Amino acid sequence: MRWVSATTWTETGLLGLAFVLSAIIGLERHRRFKSAGLRTHTLVGVGSAVFTLVSAYGFADVTGRGVVDPSRIAAQIVSGVGFLGAGVIFVRRGSVSGLTTAASIWLTAAVGMACGAGMPALAVMATGCQLLAVTVLAKLGRRMASDPVSTRLLMRYTAGRGTMPLALGLAAEHGVPATVIDAKTSEQDGKKTTVRAIVQLEGNPQLVSDLVEEISDLASVESLRVLTDEGLSN
Repeated sequence: MRWVSATTWTETGLLGLAFVLSAIIGLERHRRFKSAGLRTHTLVGVGSAVFTLVSAYGFADVTGRGVVDPSRIAAQIVSGVGFLGAGVIFVRRGSVSGLTTAASIWLTAAVGMACGAGMPALAVMATGCQLLAVTVLAKLGRRMASDPVSTRLLMRYTAGRGTMPLALGLAAEHGVPATVIDAKTSEQDGKKTTVRAIVQLEGNPQLVSDLVEEISDLASVESLRVLTDEGLSN
């Protein structure tokens, strides 16, 4: 067993780059209060880089022939990250949330693999593309959306966790005026206090849709429904 080999410093540099780039992607998700944030994305990126580095450099002493087929482990990374990404996708009464975060995890794994494969320029460019997609393209899509509409949300959330201030802060960040129309507090089994609130949003459908997805990702939100003229939407 050798602690240091001819490729140790190369491996260390590539692993460090994977850590930094994955953390940058995760920080953007963390700022938006996503279920998979800074730690998850960093671990996915570093883990993918380690698997790729092991595949590329780890079996030379065993086989005596250098790298035999480094693509085998890389293929398994793609499958494994797919299951991880599926865990952050939620379907609530026909509304799907978490797709962007799942895609972000998938891309973070690709960034880690690029670092592990010795392609730092590709990894940096992929990270830049991810940041452009979730910032510039998101704003562009909102500007191209249709005329503003009025939407009412029925929120149920656990009291005492600052949920409503967070939700209103997200609305302000998206440029969607939000007004709390009604709020009632109820106690369940004397243990947990739940708040039932109705919030009115004024904005174009795309903005409101993105906002609803982010609010539903808040850990303390138990349920989130859109109210229509006939009542609760299905």
